[in-house]
Amino acid sequence: MITVENSWSWSVSLSSPSAPTDGSLQQGLHQDGRRLTPQRKRVLELFEHRGSGCHLSAEEVHQQLASLQLKVSLATVYRTLRLLADMGFLQELELSEGGRRFELAQGDHRDHHHVVCIRCGRTEEFESEPVLMAGADAAQQFGFTLIESSLNVRALCPDCQD
Repeated sequence: MITVENSWSWSVSLSSPSAPTDGSLQQGLHQDGRRLTPQRKRVLELFEHRGSGCHLSAEEVHQQLASLQLKVSLATVYRTLRLLADMGFLQELELSEGGRRFELAQGDHRDHHHVVCIRCGRTEEFESEPVLMAGADAAQQFGFTLIESSLNVRALCPDCQD
């Protein structure tokens, strides 16, 4: 699966009456004494619209919402991304350069890997059975139980090689 992160030209009304995860998001927030704010809903709907394999930084989420005339502060975006990741709606990809990107968490899309450009942050996904097997073998060798396997490959994308 190949995903290009620099295609920002989409338009959609993110105020749909009920996104598929609204109920579980609202229930999870309610259990923690929080509520489903319009800002939290907008951030999650952005990821749902983009689909799995879309890796966005907080700044990119903020920029995309602003381009749709949806007002959400950057500080709120950071807090919401952290909350949605903690609740299991988003997966967080930590980059060794200190940046973070987020993607929609989906059960059938757990064991995948990333190639990340160290200059521009472009992120591509790939799946590899040998990498999964190496992770399972290493876990077994040390008596661990494998929960998930993920590999981040640092590289330069074609645009940044010049």
